[in-house]
Amino acid sequence: MTLETKKSVFVELGKFLSQFSEGASARKSDVLYNDIFFDDFEKLIHLSQSHNGWYTPEQVYFAIKSWADALTEENITKWISKYDFSANQKEKTVALILAGNIPLVGFHDFLSVLITGNKALVKTSSNDQHLLPFLAKYLIAVDENLKDKITFVEGKLENFDTVIATGSNNTARYFEYYFKDKPSIIRKNRNSAAVLNGKETKEDLEALGEDIFRYFGLGCRNVSKLFVPKDYSFENFFQAVFKYQDVIHYEKYANNYDYNKAVFLMSNFKLTDNGFLTLKEDSSYASPISSVFFEYYENLEDLKSRLKAEEEQIQCIVSNNLIENSVSFGQTQNPQLWDYADNVDTITFLLTTK
Repeated sequence: MTLETKKSVFVELGKFLSQFSEGASARKSDVLYNDIFFDDFEKLIHLSQSHNGWYTPEQVYFAIKSWADALTEENITKWISKYDFSANQKEKTVALILAGNIPLVGFHDFLSVLITGNKALVKTSSNDQHLLPFLAKYLIAVDENLKDKITFVEGKLENFDTVIATGSNNTARYFEYYFKDKPSIIRKNRNSAAVLNGKETKEDLEALGEDIFRYFGLGCRNVSKLFVPKDYSFENFFQAVFKYQDVIHYEKYANNYDYNKAVFLMSNFKLTDNGFLTLKEDSSYASPISSVFFEYYENLEDLKSRLKAEEEQIQCIVSNNLIENSVSFGQTQNPQLWDYADNVDTITFLLTTK
C-alpha cells in the first residue's frame, strides 16, 4: 500500500465517523459501506456503557466526533508531511498494549503503526474491547490489504519487533522489564494542570470545566490540578463550572464523589465543595475522580521552573498563554494528530527503529 492509499483509507474512516452524533446520527450518501456498518456501529455506541460503565453514549459520541474531526485529508497531510517515510525500509510488527480509561484512547498509536507501513498486533484493554476492533473491520472493508496488517490478541503477545505500551506507573515497571530487549515506548501515569492568574473570564472558566469533567475526569488530558495565585478566590470558578452539575446524577461518578469526600473528611483535610466537585490543597497532580487538587503560587517564573522540572508527570498545561505551549481552555480533549502523548513522536520512533 502506498502512503497515499493508506491516507485515503483513514480519510474514508473519518467520513464514516462524521455521521455519528448524539441524537442526530444520519447517513451520508457518499460514505462507503454504510449498508454494512452504519446500524451496527450505532448499536455498539449504545451498548458501550454495558461493556464499561464510564462509556456513556455522550462520552463515546464525543470521542468519535474528535476522531472524525481529526481524520480529514487536510489534517492527515499536514501531520505526515514533515516525515521521510522512505526511511522505513523494513516492515515491523508493533505490539500495542492499549489503555481503556477513555473511548478509543489507543487509536492514535494504532493509526501511527498503520500509516508508517507496519503491522499492528493489538492487545486491547478489558475496558475497551469493542470500538477499535469494529473500526478495524471498517478499514479492512475499505482496503482488504489491511487484513494482514491488523491482528487482535487476547493472550500472550508473541512474534513482534517493537512495543508501544500504556499503563500505570506500576505496570510500566513490568513492561520495562518484560520488553527490555525490544525497542519500546512505555507510557506511565500523567495528569494535566491549569495555571490561573485570576484574570480569566467566565467563558474561560466554563471551558476549564470541560477540561475537568469530560470523560468524568478519567483521561490523562483531563485537568486534575490547578495552580492559582496567592489569595485566589474560587467563587468565580465554582459559579462557572456549575453548568456541569448534572455529572452528579451519574451513579458511578456520584459514588466516587461520596466516597472520596468521606475519605478526605475523615482524614480531617480542609475541603471546598459545591455538591459535585471537591477542591483540596495538595501537591500531587493525580486527584481522584470528582476532586481537583490545587496549589497557590507566589511567583509565576518560579512556577514555570517547577513545571519544567516535573514535566514527566504532566500531559498538558492549560492557561491563557501564561505558560509556553499551553493549551487553550476547553481544548485538552481535542488534540491534533501532531500532539503526541508524553511528547514522544510516535511516527519518528516507528520510522527510525530498526
